[in-house]
Amino acid sequence: MRVIGVIPSRWGSTRLPGKSLLPICGKPLVQHVVERAQACAALDAVLVATDDDRIRDVVQSFGGRVVMTRSDHPSGTDRIAEAITGLEADLVVNLQGDEPLLDPALVDCLVQRMRNETWDMGTAAAPLLDENALQDSSVVKVVTDARQQALFFSRSVIPYNRDGGAKLLVAGRPVYWRHIGLYAYRQEFLMRLVAEPPCLLEQMEKLEQLRALHIGCRMLVIETKETSVGVDTPADVVMVERLLQEQERHG
Repeated sequence: MRVIGVIPSRWGSTRLPGKSLLPICGKPLVQHVVERAQACAALDAVLVATDDDRIRDVVQSFGGRVVMTRSDHPSGTDRIAEAITGLEADLVVNLQGDEPLLDPALVDCLVQRMRNETWDMGTAAAPLLDENALQDSSVVKVVTDARQQALFFSRSVIPYNRDGGAKLLVAGRPVYWRHIGLYAYRQEFLMRLVAEPPCLLEQMEKLEQLRALHIGCRMLVIETKETSVGVDTPADVVMVERLLQEQERHG
């Protein structure tokens, strides 16, 4: 089974334009992501999908592989679908281009589950044990069934506790789960997904994964204790640099 990891990378970030090339601990952000992806044993190839010549030149300068894509894609998923067109791949892994603390072990675990089981798509979630984060609409929550299949994603608090209050643990088990933006797709399902128009739930929540559920996707959600950190603001750069330095000190 051939597995390709794709890192969508564009210049026009709303909150932090050009963030793919922001220097973090002496390297551009995109290089950190590529190097983490290359450390994933389960990936046969790693591509950066971009529409920007500046990003292409930097990625090529450190030996990364780049695929140029159109500039009018509405999402990273659409950019990935174009990038792999014509390539042989059984599984395609969407690696967020703004997460330099990507955990290779998590990627390998997700790919292994997708290899051995018959899911259309897979993603990840971590326990949500912070009251402030629980109420934060930028933190996406997910609920699953007994097989770890995704039932719904929302920016709202799900599940809702009718009896009042948010019980973060029940019998020692987390009640709420934070969605981690890592995706693995079977290639044929990815192509089907991007051919579908956005559904009403997706338009309301601004969550692409709801389109997948809308068309009947069997989506695995693996559990992890790790929560990756994305770079969206200058403050995030400072925090990520500190975390990277801590990881280096501890080996």
